[in-house]
Amino acid sequence: MDGLEPGSRIQIQSYKHNGQLHRVWDTTTVLKGTTNKVIGANDKTLVTESDGRTWITREPAICFFHAKYWFNIIGMLRDDGIHYYCNISSPFVFEDQAIKYIDYDLDVKVFPDMTFSLLDEDEYELHKEEMNYPKVLDKILRKNVNYLLHWIRQRKGPFSPQFVDEWYEFFLTYRS
Repeated sequence: MDGLEPGSRIQIQSYKHNGQLHRVWDTTTVLKGTTNKVIGANDKTLVTESDGRTWITREPAICFFHAKYWFNIIGMLRDDGIHYYCNISSPFVFEDQAIKYIDYDLDVKVFPDMTFSLLDEDEYELHKEEMNYPKVLDKILRKNVNYLLHWIRQRKGPFSPQFVDEWYEFFLTYRS
């Protein structure tokens, strides 16, 4: 897919349901890109928040986006193992050299032993009211939380034992 060739560099842009830009990761290297799936990697990349604050990621991360599922998965390589941060979000779109998605607040944090916590339920409920999420959207998001938890329990996709390590090794071939 144009712009998603392995080795190309793209941005990741997260929005809120009301269209407001939420967060931007400045540079991510594409490792695999198709119309349905993007696997990327970054390390010490600049992140800009909606209020203008910036910070730099601390560790290498493998990012997984899918055009069918309402979540994305970030596997972070830390000294004590792989930690995952999963955003419940719209499926991604790719335009203007950026992966774009709507962040729906609910997050799942997964630890190296594959235990997990569902986060930000209060923030989700607040934004659901403030931004008038339709009932059908709430159902879709809840169903995709269940899909994601199934993936975690089954060690499917990015949660499979070698996924992050193998893609990280591939990422290293693009670093100078």
